[in-house]
Amino acid sequence: MAVIFTSTIKMDLTGENWFIELKDMVDDRVATCHDMDEYVAKVEEFGNDYGGNIDSVNWYKDENVPEQVMDEIRFEMSKQQAEIEEKIGESLIKEEKK
Repeated sequence: MAVIFTSTIKMDLTGENWFIELKDMVDDRVATCHDMDEYVAKVEEFGNDYGGNIDSVNWYKDENVPEQVMDEIRFEMSKQQAEIEEKIGESLIKEEKK
């Protein structure tokens, strides 16, 4: 069984605030995350049910998500990546061996 999550970036009804809808495709659980810290915590919580073994996280965005929101989310994700890499002492992105 492949453990796949989807993460969809969406705007709220006012069109002013973004959120990420996290969905576990195995059991159809859904969580709404209003910031990156909440998102990371939910991914970890969902992943714990599978021993932390997540095969894939597929990213999507709704059409009405502005580019500045995407830039903000990319920035927040890069901060999270740096924190994790510092904690584990190695890069999360592995170079392919040729």
